[in-house]
Amino acid sequence: MSPSTPVTAAPPQTYDVIVIGSGIGGLVTATQLAAKGAKVLVLESYIIPGGSAGYFEHEGYRFDVGASMIFGFGDKGTTNLLTRALAAVGMELETVPDPVQIHYHLPQDLTLRVHRDYEQFLQELIQRFPHEATGIRGFYDECWSVFNCLNAMELLSLEELGYLTRVFFQHPLACLGLVQYLPQNAGDVARRHIKDPELLKFIDMECYCWSVVPADCTPMINAGMVFSDRHYGGINYPKGGVGQIALKLVEGLEKAGSTIRYKAKVQTIIREGNRAVGVRLVSGEEIRAKRVVSNATRWDTFGKLLDPETQPTSEQRWQQRYRKSPSFVSVHLGVKADLLPAGTDCHHIVLEDWAKMEDNEGTIFVSIPTLLDPSLAPPDRHIIHTFTPSYIDDWQDLDPAAYQAKKEQAAQRLIQRLEAIFPGLQDHIDYQEVGTPRTHRRFLNRQDGTYGPIPRQKLWGLLGMPFNRTAVPGLYCVGDSTFPGQGLNAVAFSGFACAHRVAVDLGL
Repeated sequence: MSPSTPVTAAPPQTYDVIVIGSGIGGLVTATQLAAKGAKVLVLESYIIPGGSAGYFEHEGYRFDVGASMIFGFGDKGTTNLLTRALAAVGMELETVPDPVQIHYHLPQDLTLRVHRDYEQFLQELIQRFPHEATGIRGFYDECWSVFNCLNAMELLSLEELGYLTRVFFQHPLACLGLVQYLPQNAGDVARRHIKDPELLKFIDMECYCWSVVPADCTPMINAGMVFSDRHYGGINYPKGGVGQIALKLVEGLEKAGSTIRYKAKVQTIIREGNRAVGVRLVSGEEIRAKRVVSNATRWDTFGKLLDPETQPTSEQRWQQRYRKSPSFVSVHLGVKADLLPAGTDCHHIVLEDWAKMEDNEGTIFVSIPTLLDPSLAPPDRHIIHTFTPSYIDDWQDLDPAAYQAKKEQAAQRLIQRLEAIFPGLQDHIDYQEVGTPRTHRRFLNRQDGTYGPIPRQKLWGLLGMPFNRTAVPGLYCVGDSTFPGQGLNAVAFSGFACAHRVAVDLGL
């Protein structure tokens, strides 16, 4: 070719599906579609996958970005969605079973463990509330009724008529059993069985610790899944840390012939007419696809990636029903191992005043993953990851010095409160890293650092949650802004449902 010969630009590559974001919901969608033969491109703005299920490393410690209480790694039934997602692309992860889901430290010296063994948990709770023995069994057994219905069927898209018809004829009783719970919240069911106000507060905390709202705003179907699966499939921690889930899904995605790109931040979802046909990166590069899936929050999807002036009416209505959940102040500690006595549990929740459960810095969550996998820390060290709700409004408009000082003050407040269950904690700290809602916003690319939507007021169970399709043809949403909500297993469910819906629409 002579120097004067014009160079013809290669035609832009077209994919079946572009997935924006490599959180677990996005990766499950991508891997499920890749396993069905679709050509998928995942675009991730950061340098590693996983989002809030990612990790970071410092001075020999491997810290989980989010919590280490992981559902979905069971080996039986249909609710083991993380196991199934990995298996779909030929992957698996070694896990460590956790004998106690949570060790609660609550007001009025209400201290108890949620044992993996269901009867052992009930006995410990009944010992504290003997007058509510019948009510306790009634409520948690009703949760099992919900779970058993879910566990009887393959969990796919509720938007796809063929699936709904098939699953109804295969499992009519399970489907009818679930339908009655769709408009109900856990608080409604709890009050049918339980009268003791303190025990009802405990049920509120049982919901709040994963839904970030009390029982009256927590859908009963979600509660049935969580309160039963912790005894059925159990809490199982992945060897090597939570970040291994995303890394394995990416490995499987690539083996299936699809692609992930890092440091590829999407600026705009491209539309022709009203239809989503691709994306434009901040670099200016445009990439086309038959379908686009956003694993961003709905606020980011419809407020940033699409022109907010053209926001669909359905999204405006949804935002009137739901608000952003708080972000967190997170303190990642490396501590000397002799701080923790033998028998210390991996997960703890601390609250001193019931009235402050939903307040900023009210409830403290604690994970100590090195009790399950010591390889995450240097020898004779443990990781303590403690976090508490915090809204970004409290962290705005601070100069660097003021921001750093505020971070240190927040960390000290948490450490001082944790001294009640870990005496001498301050003197055992080897390493400390503090994150704020601004940190979550920056690294996770989530508006205000939020971890998903919560109801503005009491709603009818799950009936207000949006599914995966949107009002924009060709565009789907996945993750904690869609049915069934927050939590790794919940967003995995969303990923299975989204992939199923997209696959049907593509004719795969």
